[in-house]
Amino acid sequence: MIISVSRRTDIPSYYSDWFFNRIKEGFVQTRNPMNFHQVSKISISPDSVDGIVFWSKNPKPMLNRLEELNDYVYYFQFTLNSYGEDIEKNVPSKSKEVIRTFRNLSEKIGANRVVWRYDPILLNKKYTIDYHTENFEKLARLLKGYTKKCTISFIDYYRNIMKNIKDLNLKDITEEDIHIIARNFYIIAKENGLKLDTCAEKFDLSKYNIGHARCIDENIFKKIKSFKYNIEKDKNQRLECGCVSSIDIGMYNTCMNGCKYCYANHSLKTVEKNFLMHNENLPMLCGKLNDDDIIRDRK
Repeated sequence: MIISVSRRTDIPSYYSDWFFNRIKEGFVQTRNPMNFHQVSKISISPDSVDGIVFWSKNPKPMLNRLEELNDYVYYFQFTLNSYGEDIEKNVPSKSKEVIRTFRNLSEKIGANRVVWRYDPILLNKKYTIDYHTENFEKLARLLKGYTKKCTISFIDYYRNIMKNIKDLNLKDITEEDIHIIARNFYIIAKENGLKLDTCAEKFDLSKYNIGHARCIDENIFKKIKSFKYNIEKDKNQRLECGCVSSIDIGMYNTCMNGCKYCYANHSLKTVEKNFLMHNENLPMLCGKLNDDDIIRDRK
């Protein structure tokens, strides 16, 4: 199986000690997001896991412990945007910390195993097309040689983010806007040796040499280690999503990054409550088992 760590929360940034403890124990427990009392016990031993995809905005806490993953095949989806604290409240300084973390990670595991994500792209009076173009170019130059691929996407207006983004006064992104951004980014990416693709977007941007991404991609695993994968598309994701099937071990309403565009946090109070329940020694990310929970081994 492929393990996703995690679309639901930034485990590398905030829960890396817990994750490495789970590696030692060989299993993790996760609640079904749709059924609280249904708990899966998932084996994450090297014999059970074909690959791991890490998702993070700052996996700095993992850098000195990567040798503990030597028995696994893995790569990182590393989100590095040009937004300030008005949008990504708790993400550390890009110039002082995050870019350095990106480079250090790449030096340790290789540029082909760190996918740069510049997403989601949103527009308002501050974050204009010119702003994104200028800052995408700055980041592309700083990351040149440290990554081979950049995935972009445009903001989706999920119901649970509408309250958070209300004060941003966002501009609706038109198809014309998308093509202007795609053309600008294509020129920059070409100059900096980057392949561009889009995450779960329906637009055809192939004339800018921009394809559709598989963020969880068996082909990346194959390049890292020569395995034979026979994996279907993930039926639990949106139609436009190209990812193959995986099991996510994260939990909604637990990410402390505080990004206003995030679909995975529904309530700040719930996030804070869950974070306080975190215990790095327990098999579940936040909280513990109840007497009426039903535990099943995940195949």
